[in-house]
Amino acid sequence: MNTFHKAIFFDRDGTINSDEGHYYIYRSEDFIFNPGVIKGMKCLQEVGYLLFVITNQGGVAKGVYTDKEVDDVHNYMCEELKKEGVLITKIYYCPHHDSISSCDCRKPSPYMVNSAIQEFCIDKEQSWFIGDSTRDIECAKAAGIPSIHIQKNQDITPIIAKILQKASKNG
Repeated sequence: MNTFHKAIFFDRDGTINSDEGHYYIYRSEDFIFNPGVIKGMKCLQEVGYLLFVITNQGGVAKGVYTDKEVDDVHNYMCEELKKEGVLITKIYYCPHHDSISSCDCRKPSPYMVNSAIQEFCIDKEQSWFIGDSTRDIECAKAAGIPSIHIQKNQDITPIIAKILQKASKNG
């Protein structure tokens, strides 16, 4: 019998980290956590949520940066989170861009979220997708996951508090 897990799916740029002044974030020195993200992730993890990052990185297809640079930024992000006791279960990213060629994985496609759901036995009803774009919300809806649409680079502390409050009511 499978054990089902609750999860939080985070968009990256504009949600986890600030993208102010940058269209693409592909260097660790440009990666700045948004307010409340680290503390919020830690609180969610402490009550049993698995944490995932679901991100489009179309700059790879456009030749702006490489897969290695994406991996370097993700390694930096994960190391910084680890220092605070936060573990990202897995990062899924799409390196494609519609202007180059179409794919099955680019948000708003639910492909990356569905991959996580299958790979980690995620309970969709107890999970959330937090993102700053319509594309994120459409992705969550297509995957059957409740979503929370935030403003770019906002402090997510109030959002995390609402999720934790709902989780405590649901037992």
